[in-house]
Amino acid sequence: MIRRASLFDLVLGVAAGVAIVVALWQLLATTAGLEITRTQVGPTPVTVYRAAGAPPAPVVVIAHGFAGSQQLMQPFAVTLARNGYVAVTFDFLGHGRNGERLGGDITRVAGTTTFLVDEVARVTAFAKALPGGDGRLAVLGHSMASDIVVRYAQSDPAVAATVAISMFSPAVTAQTPRNLLVVVGDFERRLKQEALRAVGLAVGGPVEPGITYGSFADGSARRAAFSPHVEHIAVLYSDASSREALAWLDTVFGRRGSGYVDDRGAFIGLLILGLVLLAKPLARLLPRVSDPPRGAGLPWRTLWPVAVAPAVLTPLLLWKVPTDFLPVLVGDYLAMHFGLYGLLTALGLVLARRWSPAAGDVSAPARPAGRVRIAALVVAAAAVALYSIAALGGAIDSFVTSFVPVTPRLPLVLALLAGTLPWFLADEWATRGEGAGRGAYAATKLLFLVSLAVAVALNLAKLFFLILIVPVILAFFVVYGLFSRWAYRRTGHPFVGGLANALAFAWAIAVTFPMLTR
Repeated sequence: MIRRASLFDLVLGVAAGVAIVVALWQLLATTAGLEITRTQVGPTPVTVYRAAGAPPAPVVVIAHGFAGSQQLMQPFAVTLARNGYVAVTFDFLGHGRNGERLGGDITRVAGTTTFLVDEVARVTAFAKALPGGDGRLAVLGHSMASDIVVRYAQSDPAVAATVAISMFSPAVTAQTPRNLLVVVGDFERRLKQEALRAVGLAVGGPVEPGITYGSFADGSARRAAFSPHVEHIAVLYSDASSREALAWLDTVFGRRGSGYVDDRGAFIGLLILGLVLLAKPLARLLPRVSDPPRGAGLPWRTLWPVAVAPAVLTPLLLWKVPTDFLPVLVGDYLAMHFGLYGLLTALGLVLARRWSPAAGDVSAPARPAGRVRIAALVVAAAAVALYSIAALGGAIDSFVTSFVPVTPRLPLVLALLAGTLPWFLADEWATRGEGAGRGAYAATKLLFLVSLAVAVALNLAKLFFLILIVPVILAFFVVYGLFSRWAYRRTGHPFVGGLANALAFAWAIAVTFPMLTR
């Protein structure tokens, strides 16, 4: 059995390694022949993409959405640059590697929106002065930035075209912005309706997707395009989205490039899959921490009150508690939710031990406690955390979104760790061990998400943005849960995964959520 398991891990490791190499080769090849320059415009990190030796061409300023960064917009930047355009991406205030906090009221146009439009204006002024530009200009924005670039285009007559991805913008009128293309994921039902409404304003009636209305010559051209089989984030990696944007700008500017379209989405998925699967054979290198394996080992009849009570009580207890003590949007609430949930779970574990032995079976003979190797525990937890943050996080930072903290974010990692640590330690202990209920680990993660949903329902105005990141939390639960499972099988102690996952989650929240001026 051991030899069979070793052979399986060897084969899995080789397959994962091949997947990683192939994915990196393909992803790095997307920027072949491009000159990529990184600079600053005030506090704003800016990246300029252009084809080496290309003649002067229109400049396209590209803006990311809420809680994103300029890495998210690479498919558009690379597609346009490979077709001769000068593409400029940047990190908004409070996002990515921009260490300046975002000010203003995020719920009011006269608040945060004004700051963001002003930032687009500064970046655009820089872009207009680039030596590779020919004086013509377009803007492209995703989600939150779709409204921002629409508003900027309305204020600058130099903007010849606007490409709005997953757009929601009440600022669109029948006349402005000029030459508007709206691209929406096929799964974004409400935004599809918004796209048709915005296009319909210009023609005064119902419109169909995939049809261009108006005239490019007078700036009245409009089109709604639905990228198939994608949602709010995957729309950025759909080749259909990049193809629509390229064709639109080529028509506006009377150009014809190579026709190259960046289709990196599948290779990003292959890279992430390879890194996740590689963690399983690598886990065999971790030191043994405990014999026998530790954990509460609670069967379902004992576990369910320990798991359910915190899910119900946490949002109720935090309902009226002030949570504006960290400069990270909803990060302070998440820290408190994790922390209180963890403490309540730990309290439940204390009570559960009074009901039954750790193994969960009153008739089970007592087992020797064994010895926990503290040094091995620290080494194993550090190794798993390093892999989660450096290897997986490095891939995310390079090809998906910013995962490297700027200096102002480093204290936030520690502040959030104070919240995530109690929950991950208590949850790992509650769901591991001999006799633990089948499916307990997955069930407690589902209960946590349900608990967050209750919190949002109780305070929708303040916690609305949690809705946007629930899919990300779910993905992290799956990936880091696998890391934890494989680490536990090898080390025999639930705190290896608990410590590593607590740090990885705190890191992810601290580096990706927008920083605000409180």
